[in-house]
Formats: sequence, structure tokens, C-alpha cells
Amino acid sequence: MNYDHEILTQTADDVSFADVLSEFEAISLDEMDQVKLMNRFDSKFCLTSEELNSIFEEIKNDYFVLEVEGIRSQQYNSIYYDTPDDQFYISHHNGRANRMKLRKREYTDSDIVFLEIKHKTNKGKTRKTRMEVNGLEPELSRAEKEYLKQHLPAGETELKAKFGTSFRRITLVSRNFDERCTIDTDLCFNSFGTSSSKCKDFAIIELKRDGQKSQTKLATVLKQRGIYQQNFSKYCIGRAMNEADLKRNQFKGTLMKMEKQFALV
Repeated sequence: MNYDHEILTQTADDVSFADVLSEFEAISLDEMDQVKLMNRFDSKFCLTSEELNSIFEEIKNDYFVLEVEGIRSQQYNSIYYDTPDDQFYISHHNGRANRMKLRKREYTDSDIVFLEIKHKTNKGKTRKTRMEVNGLEPELSRAEKEYLKQHLPAGETELKAKFGTSFRRITLVSRNFDERCTIDTDLCFNSFGTSSSKCKDFAIIELKRDGQKSQTKLATVLKQRGIYQQNFSKYCIGRAMNEADLKRNQFKGTLMKMEKQFALV
């Protein structure tokens, strides 16, 4: 991988979460297959590490935590692709209801890489299509290009690696298997060939449910604490944060909140 496409990584300090995560009962990848939710409603919430640690204490008896080879906070690296004129980014910025996102994602602790297409429908559902690939390389192989031709609209197959992310992910599964939750921490954003940034004391919770209005334990706790759903795309916010020449009007509120509430470097 050349320098312009190198993904930022940082050594995660999970000491603050380790004690409380050890109190969750573990679940394996195979067991978690019961709650894949590939056709789902997603909702995201931004909060501080301190708030997250406190929430873990409150929900530890209601959720399993994913454990892979003894690790409960997995490393993820991603490369995002867009058209030469950034149509995927612009569609999200402009609030287009029917939009797509394309990435390669490395699930480091599982030693697996997928090429993934995320399609947000005009009904509010997120559908994910993916194929396993050989590695996290910025260039798309012939087989990958053929796969994209079958799953992307015509005219959106001229793609370029634009952006990379690195983060730690904790995955929770409700004990009745109706919800999966991911928590991302230690986020690093790298706009290839331009600039990079890191977010400290910052976490993103994403609830993934079959039913948009189902009131799970975690959804209830977040509401009680005054932490409300917020639109947040790591791809879009990271690029808007790093690339001043990109259209960013619709993201200014989120960017200002992040600069005020969370440590950015």
C-alpha cells in the first residue's frame, strides 16, 4: 500500500473499558450469526468515553459482548471509494434518501477483508451487500470491479480510493437477539493525499434493529440520559473535517459540536 493510501492507526488504550467489559457474558461470531440484521434500521448516537463507560455499567446484564480470540475490542480498518466527482459523498451531504456507500473493510482480529456496498433506501432501511476479498488494497481487482458492475447503478463504476478510517469496535448483542449494537472508539480519519485527524474522548454507538421503534434496553438508557439520535457518517464527517474544499454546509452543526465537545487532533 503506498503512502498516499496508508491508513492511520493508533494503539488503543482500552484500560478504561476493560474492567466493565469483563463483566459482560461473551458471545462468539458463530453465535452472533443469529442477529446479522443485513436488512435493518440503524440509529447512531455520539457521546464521550466517560458517558459510554457509565452506560456499560447499566446494561452489562442485558447484553452479550462479542469476543474474538479473547479480544473484546476489535481493530477495524477501512478504505472508502467514490466517483471522481464525489457523488456518494454529495448524495449524503444533500440528504438524498436513496444513497450508497462503498468500502473495503478489514476485520483485523478475524483476518477477514470484505468489499462492502451499503445502500440506504428511501424507506430508511440499510441493506448491505458484500464479498470477501484477498486484502485491503486501494486498487480494485478485476473480480471486484465485476462484482460492483452487478450491484452498482450504471455510471457509478468509475471509482477511486478517497479516504481511510481506523478504529476500535465493541459489539454487543441483546440477550433476546433482537438487536445488535456497535460502539466505535479511537477513531482516525485519513483523506488520501490531503490531511488526517484523530478523535479522542469520542464514541459512536450504532443500534441495528429490525424494527425502527423497538425500545430496547440500550435505546431506553440513551433516551434517559438525554443522548439523542444523530446522523453521523464516518466517511462524510471525516472527509468534511479534513478537506476544506468539499461541500460541507449540511455538516457544519456536527463539526462544530465535535470541535466543542470532543478532543480533535
